[in-house]
Amino acid sequence: MSKIKSGDAQKNQFANISVEERLVALARLQDIDSQIDDIRIVRGELPLEVQDLEDEVQGLQTRIDKLNAEIQEIENSIKEKEAVLSEGVILVKKYEEQRMNVRNNREYDSLTKEIEYQGLEMQLAEKRIKEFTYSVEMKKEVIAQAEEKLNSRIADLEDKKNKLAEIVSETEREEKELNEKSRENEKFIEPRLLTAYKRIRENARNGLAVVPIERDACGGCFNKIPPQRQLDIRMHKKIIVCEYCGRILIDNEIKEIVAGK
Repeated sequence: MSKIKSGDAQKNQFANISVEERLVALARLQDIDSQIDDIRIVRGELPLEVQDLEDEVQGLQTRIDKLNAEIQEIENSIKEKEAVLSEGVILVKKYEEQRMNVRNNREYDSLTKEIEYQGLEMQLAEKRIKEFTYSVEMKKEVIAQAEEKLNSRIADLEDKKNKLAEIVSETEREEKELNEKSRENEKFIEPRLLTAYKRIRENARNGLAVVPIERDACGGCFNKIPPQRQLDIRMHKKIIVCEYCGRILIDNEIKEIVAGK
């Protein structure tokens, strides 16, 4: 019973509101919501740009950190090869001294092979050191370029963040006031009609659920509206929607009332 009474009370609440008044309320609601949309569009692009820059900064920093880690590994490898060189010099000197005091050809040949082996190991170590050193230089060049780009992106990011903070500061109060007006205006529109309005707005590309007739056509999809239908719209006897796009149609009189507020 309580639900039935509630429904009846709701019907009675909107019973004395004429179709023209409903159309004005809908058109005024659309005007308010469009202003909110404009604010969010202006602000909406900047957060995306800030997010993109934050992702790029993070990506560049990760790349630089990875390159630095690779350089550290290579430099450790260079130290290992330098140790091989130092050890090789000591061993070659040791084998040469031993070779001076050998007692037979077999010992001489064995020491000679060790000296040759150490010589090859030292040559290979020197080659690896050159390759590693070149690799480090190349990576340092890449890091320098990445750091230059990173610094540039950080500067861009700070600039975008400052602009976003400024816009949010400027529009936050305005958006809050408009949202309050929007909610206040919704009170004059019956729930069924308000639900239809919101559904149309959600599906419309430009967020327009209520549009005027412009040059004998729908102001939303621009399809021609027959003269008789235009006359019905001007009569304000019922809510009429575009048969092509489903938007709620209003005439210039309603538009002017809303514009005059």
